[in-house]
Amino acid sequence: MIMNKKSVVLTRTLGVALVAALGLGGCATYKDEFATINSRLDSLDTKVNSAAQSAESANQSAQQANQRLDQIESRVQRLESVPPKRQPRG
Repeated sequence: MIMNKKSVVLTRTLGVALVAALGLGGCATYKDEFATINSRLDSLDTKVNSAAQSAESANQSAQQANQRLDQIESRVQRLESVPPKRQPRG
């Protein structure tokens, strides 16, 4: 009987150790996957920040172009509203 109890205890201990080893081995796999996902997220974050900076720069350029167009438009309107001076013949 004593030998039987020792076998049961040994079997349980080995079973718990096996389950623990498999469980911890699975965590290592997820750790690698999380590292890959985090790396991709960092790359996407960099690209998004770059795109945001480009968009801000384009917005500033567009605002400057619009200001310049407004200046030109007012000048054109003034020039069109004044009749041309003609030289008398003769």
